[in-house]
Amino acid sequence: MPVLKHPALVWILVTVQTLCGAYFLWEILASILGLPTLPLRWQMRELVEIGASLGLILGAVLGIQLARVASREMKRAENARRLTSGEFTSAVDEYFQTLDLTAAETEVAWFLLKGQSIAEIGQLRNTREGTVKAQCTAIYRKAGVSGKSQLFSLIVEDVLL
Repeated sequence: MPVLKHPALVWILVTVQTLCGAYFLWEILASILGLPTLPLRWQMRELVEIGASLGLILGAVLGIQLARVASREMKRAENARRLTSGEFTSAVDEYFQTLDLTAAETEVAWFLLKGQSIAEIGQLRNTREGTVKAQCTAIYRKAGVSGKSQLFSLIVEDVLL
């Protein structure tokens, strides 16, 4: 259960951290300035220290989650910037590289994206339809999909979104 999906938990965490921090800050200032300290029994002080420790640990977890979300959003924003600046082709080529497609498979994948049939791709590349089918099968396997429509969906999801 990610903490970020429950804003109330974030506010509770912030409140606990603030109250514990304020208590410890008052204790330090009181001892430095000679002010009266807050009279807490040792059991209550232990609870405050436990709360502060839990608050620090949960704050660190929240920070990690926020950093991951920010990283994903930055990548998504960079992809959007690239695509809107006319770099669609290079973004898709990079995606094909992440799938570890060969040069021939990349060429076939582009023809698939352009809506060419197996026969048309074979004619354009001067290869047999069986070769093109084998290359398509390799592309689908590397992408983890079972066909052209799933490949399109994957590209839209991973590159465009």
